[in-house]
Amino acid sequence: MAGTPFTELEAAGHSVRITNPDKVFFPARGETKLDLARYYVAVGDGALRGVFERPTVLKRFPDGATGKPFFQKRVPEKRPEWLETVEVTFPSGRTADELCPVDVAHLLWAVNLGCLDLNPWAVRRGDVDHPDELRVDLDPQPGVPFSDVRQVAELVHEVLEEHQLVGFPKTSGSRGIHINVRIEPRWDFLAVRRAAVALARAVERRGPTLATAKWWKEERGDRVFIDYNQNARDRTVASVYSVRANPEGRVSCPLTWDEVPDVEPADLTLATVPARYAERGDVGAGIDDAVGEREERVEGPDRVLSLIHI
Repeated sequence: MAGTPFTELEAAGHSVRITNPDKVFFPARGETKLDLARYYVAVGDGALRGVFERPTVLKRFPDGATGKPFFQKRVPEKRPEWLETVEVTFPSGRTADELCPVDVAHLLWAVNLGCLDLNPWAVRRGDVDHPDELRVDLDPQPGVPFSDVRQVAELVHEVLEEHQLVGFPKTSGSRGIHINVRIEPRWDFLAVRRAAVALARAVERRGPTLATAKWWKEERGDRVFIDYNQNARDRTVASVYSVRANPEGRVSCPLTWDEVPDVEPADLTLATVPARYAERGDVGAGIDDAVGEREERVEGPDRVLSLIHI
């Protein structure tokens, strides 16, 4: 018996077609493409917060989580009239119109193209040359236990607090932890990357047996690499509530800092996160307010540049 050719989901006043809805995308439990779409409806406001008005690369998995993906930076010419885009410039000087989500319907449209996770730039469409987010990507080297990643995350938390910056942690949905920091869009990519390098080196000094800022893989040893290069122009990181490409559909799930010492990434999946979201809401919802009051921003210290000089 042939599978259902398509179904339609309603979101934000739009009807979004999901083709091949019965196709299995996550083999561990048999979740389908339609299950993935319904997941993004269930966590819609939280997932949208991570990509709202941000240029977003399409990372497509036409054969599901265990298939081979490909990146598509330019939005296809054949697209709904309501779909919004934003032009970005790459380091090469070339430009492209990328997806610019403004509602949950945009997320469902991406899911229909086979996008499992959402991969936004660290800028908003109002100013695509000045990031409003500094990103900390904790990447354990092969054989490093997740307990080490948790400890390094706590060190990052300490350094950020000393510089009056607020970090919002989340599981990566794979083997690491991400920490996002809202900043004012006053600095270019180079300055924000320099701040990320300084942060990484400060954490390395506090935990030299746990963390490393060494760029060359052969120098990292059995430590957690703090990947500061995720702050370079056109680099993207899976955003909050993104479902990652593994058979069990692990989620890049926001955490409170109290959860970090005991979190187990395997517990946060496509199957479990909707119930957590329904019960607790988005625990990272305060991120857009974490820069502080405007008066404090104008009169206070330059917090990002203070990181550069540590």
